[in-house]
Amino acid sequence: MDTSFQNINIRISIWLFVISFLVVVMIFIGGATRLTGSGLSMVEWRPFLGFLPPLTDKEWFRIFELYKLSPEFNHINSWMGLSDFKYIFFWEYFHRVWGRLIGLSFLIPFVYFLFRKNLEGRTLFSASLILLLICVQGIIGWWMVKSGLNEIPSVSQYRLSVHLSMAFIILGISFWTALDLFEGKVENLKFIDIVPLIFISLTIIAGTFVSGMDAGLVYNTFPYMGDNIVPIEYGSLGIMDPFENPVSAQFHHRLLASFTLIIIIIYFINYILKNTLNLRIIFLSFAIICQFILGIFTLIYSVPIVLGVMHQFGGVLLFLSALWLLHIPKRN
Repeated sequence: MDTSFQNINIRISIWLFVISFLVVVMIFIGGATRLTGSGLSMVEWRPFLGFLPPLTDKEWFRIFELYKLSPEFNHINSWMGLSDFKYIFFWEYFHRVWGRLIGLSFLIPFVYFLFRKNLEGRTLFSASLILLLICVQGIIGWWMVKSGLNEIPSVSQYRLSVHLSMAFIILGISFWTALDLFEGKVENLKFIDIVPLIFISLTIIAGTFVSGMDAGLVYNTFPYMGDNIVPIEYGSLGIMDPFENPVSAQFHHRLLASFTLIIIIIYFINYILKNTLNLRIIFLSFAIICQFILGIFTLIYSVPIVLGVMHQFGGVLLFLSALWLLHIPKRN
């Protein structure tokens, strides 16, 4: 391979690894924003003028008065003074600013590499797709917030699921493309190798509905939900039950998590029988065990902020570890 071409690929891969890291941090901040009840503190969308925080008492008073008109303040946070509002405002502001940082961190190098004609073929397509999805994600974020500024002060679990799923899609494409450039493209992937990633992704999506409906606050026991494995409320809302019944959402998440644990254990045994034991398969196996245990503790302690954020972060590491293992070059 031409040395200059290889160096260009390495530079682009480092850029995309940095983007992946920024998205991981963004998911972490988003989890903290959700768990601290801060997501509806900013009731106006200022994509270009909202980069700076309020710098004067007059501006703080203005945005606090806007918040006082929101359903969340009237129904939940009417006790708040300005100092309390500043705390929840910080998390949502930090979340939005970090999103802008990701956008700029992607756009500026993208234009540079494009101008230098370093982006070609599949890499150009992937980078263009990531840029498009980052822009769409900003719109989805506000679309999600808008759902909680109506009569009911709670964001739609459907919109939250779309928002978090989009973050994982951006992360997955960025990380995979970076690995392609750094290690070389992977050929001859088998379906069995993709199964762990599929179940991890399904479990994460199920978790977004748990988060969206605060379903982690019901049935804080494991493995039983009440007197049974399957809760008595399961299926009570008909066809929409999986998406609108908090009890069912929690049941599906814990069921998928259990299946994922079993599948990865089986995959680990099958893998080491056919391949050399390596850091990637060890990391995936360790990650799923830690994540499963952490999920149980998060549940039984009624989702404290620290454990809740750690559990969401664990899901990110598990997702990335599955991609990392899947990307081993020259698989048999």
